[in-house]
Amino acid sequence: MIYDYEKDQTNEIKLHNVIKFDDYDIKLIWQEKPVPKDMKVRQIYAVAFSKDGRILLKIENYKNEKYYSLAGGTPESFDKNLEATLRREYLEEINTTLEEKIYYLGFQEVEGDKGFAAYAQVRTVALIDKIGEPSPDPDNGKIYKRVLVSPVEAIKLLNWGNIGQRIIEKATEIAKAEFGIENICESEEYV
Repeated sequence: MIYDYEKDQTNEIKLHNVIKFDDYDIKLIWQEKPVPKDMKVRQIYAVAFSKDGRILLKIENYKNEKYYSLAGGTPESFDKNLEATLRREYLEEINTTLEEKIYYLGFQEVEGDKGFAAYAQVRTVALIDKIGEPSPDPDNGKIYKRVLVSPVEAIKLLNWGNIGQRIIEKATEIAKAEFGIENICESEEYV
């Protein structure tokens, strides 16, 4: 089950970013409320914390550049629910299991993605149970590098603008309150 962190979400937050391509733009709108019932969820990611307060990032190399991201992925028809998708993707992509409780952060509404009606990318907060040995993603055979970093460093490495900053800051607030994280380790560690 994915738990709501705040039952009363009356202070609605909306942040906007735009991703520009040669012939079109994609608009991203961050919202801290439930996904509307008529909007398709095309992605779920988690800000996953270690017990010492660091965030686990996935590293992908593309055209000799490093790209950092959270782990997660696309709901499949065989997934029981979004939590099942998230847990499956964490195992497949970065061989990591998550503790029982996962908290809902909000969603990023994506508009203007060619060929798709507006859709949601859900973001959650989780506590890492176990990080296993790196193994190939069954979807594409890639073995992703993984790194634990402080929330401040995660904001820089993800480079997701004001939406990314809000996601990491809100996730850190929830992790401190719900997972009992008091002090955040600042060192970077490849795992």
